[in-house]
Order: sequence, then structure tokens, then C-alpha cells
Amino acid sequence: MGTRRSAAAPSRRAKTPAAPTGPLVLDSSCWLEHFADSDRAPLFVDATEAVESLIVPVITIYEVVKKLARELGDEVASQALTLMQQGRVIDLDLQIALAATRFALPLADSLIYATARAHGAELWTQDAHFDGLPGVRYFPKPTP
Repeated sequence: MGTRRSAAAPSRRAKTPAAPTGPLVLDSSCWLEHFADSDRAPLFVDATEAVESLIVPVITIYEVVKKLARELGDEVASQALTLMQQGRVIDLDLQIALAATRFALPLADSLIYATARAHGAELWTQDAHFDGLPGVRYFPKPTP
């Protein structure tokens, strides 16, 4: 991850080719690209700014804030939390937990996907194990 001065305002290299048109869940990998202001951050700028469309699973907040605090510091993590909370934060409940058991994904990813499905949201991710699942927009990372 690169260094960032502010989690709330990444640089504008290029905008997302197709902005979100309905409810949207960003996987932790997308948020982390945005907050690290990586070369891939422009893919997610429109999505992070469309706060009225964002569905934010609480597990995503946990993953993002924990990683940012560890790697970029508490100030960036706090800024990220503030931005993420502008979306509709969805707590983990029994319905989502039980729905997540149906997916052959790691625990956190199952919960994120189940949250997206429960709220009729498209899930944007860079994680290959989501590729091909209904309601997922996969952004493959370039191979080194």
C-alpha cells in the first residue's frame, strides 16, 4: 500500500468506467485501494462518493480500519471510518450470518456477500474467489 495524506480525498487519475446505479457494497479490497491512493484507487472513486447508494457491512469497517490503523496510522483509519459511516452501515445479524453459511467463501467474505445479497446490492471486489458469482462486479488485479 502506498502512503496517503488524507483518506477522504484520493487523487483523481481517472474515474470509474461505469458509476454505480443502485445499491452497492464495496469489498474491503476496494476501500483499501481507495484509502491508500493506489494506482487502482480511481476505479472506486465514484463508488466511494456515491454515499447514498453505499451499503457498508460492519465487517468491512472492521477489516479496513484495522488494516489502515496498522499500516498507515490512526488518523487515516479515523478518516476512513468517517467516510465509510456516511453509507448505510449494516450490522451483522442472525439472518445475514445464516445466509453466509451457503457460500463457499472465507468467513468475512461470506458475510460481506450475504449482506450485499440481502440488500439487493451489487458487490464490487478485487478478490478472485468472487468472480462469476451473481451480483458481483469483479475487478481483476493485474498480474505482476
